[in-house]
Amino acid sequence: MSANYTLICSNEDLASSTISRRLIEKYGFIKDTNSTFCSSNYPNIVLHISENNLLYLDNLDELYPNTSCFIFLSQHRSKANIPALTCHSTGNFSKNNFGGKERELGVCYPWLQKQYLIELNNHKDRVPMYDIIIESTHHGPTSLKKPTLFIEIGSTEKQWKDENAAHTVCRSLFKVITRKNEFCEKVAIALGGNHYPTKFNKILLESEIGLGSIAAKHDLPYLDNFLIEQMVSRNIEEVTFALVDSKGLGKEKSRILSALDDVGIEVLRI
Repeated sequence: MSANYTLICSNEDLASSTISRRLIEKYGFIKDTNSTFCSSNYPNIVLHISENNLLYLDNLDELYPNTSCFIFLSQHRSKANIPALTCHSTGNFSKNNFGGKERELGVCYPWLQKQYLIELNNHKDRVPMYDIIIESTHHGPTSLKKPTLFIEIGSTEKQWKDENAAHTVCRSLFKVITRKNEFCEKVAIALGGNHYPTKFNKILLESEIGLGSIAAKHDLPYLDNFLIEQMVSRNIEEVTFALVDSKGLGKEKSRILSALDDVGIEVLRI
C-alpha cells in the first residue's frame, strides 16, 4: 500500500525553513504553484511552504484532498533549551492556546511516528548532542481529516539553523515515507508521565507497540470519557488498549482508571 504524503513547512519558522531549504536543494523539490513544491524523484510526496504559523493551518484538507498524511516540520522550544529532535501528535485536552480547537484531538498515525523515531534513533551517532524523544499530544491544528504528525528540531536558534540536524531529520523521514506504509502490530493510547514520556519512548523503540494520543500528567485533570473516546477513535489504526504510567498519574489515578473502565478499554500498567 502506498501513501501520498504532504510535508508542511513555514517561512516564519527558522527550523522549518532550514528543512525546506534542504528539501529543495537536495531532494529536488521545485515550485509548482505559489506554495506547492513537487519532486520528480518522489511522486507521492508534496511539499507545502506556508507564510503562516504551522499551528493554525486548518485549511490543508481543501488544498490537498488526495493526501494520506500531513507531516509538519517545525522548530521546538523548551524552557531547558536542550538540543532535541522530537515528534508528536496534535490535540488539545483543554484550552486551545496554541491553535486547533478546545478539547479536540488530531488524527494519529502510530506506524509513521514509530518508524520515524526508530530511524532517527538509528542515526543518533550523526546528532550526538541531541536528545531523541517523543512528546505528549499538544497544540494545533486539530481538525484536519487526515493523520497529522509534528517533527521538530529544538530548542534554540543554534539548533534551528543546524544543517546537519535538518539533514538527519530528512534522511530519517524519507527512509520511512519512501517505503510501503504499514500498520503497527499493536496500538495503544498512553496516559501519564511528563511532557517527554521516557517510558513510552522506550516502548516505541523496543517493542511492537505503536502509540496514538498521549495524555501527559498535566493534562489528566481535563481527561474525561469524551476525550478518551477521541484518543481511541481519532486514529487510522485500531487502538486496542491503554498504556498507563501507573506512577505518573498523580492524584488523578483512581478517576482515570475508572474512566478507562467506563469506556471499556483494556489497561496495561507500566
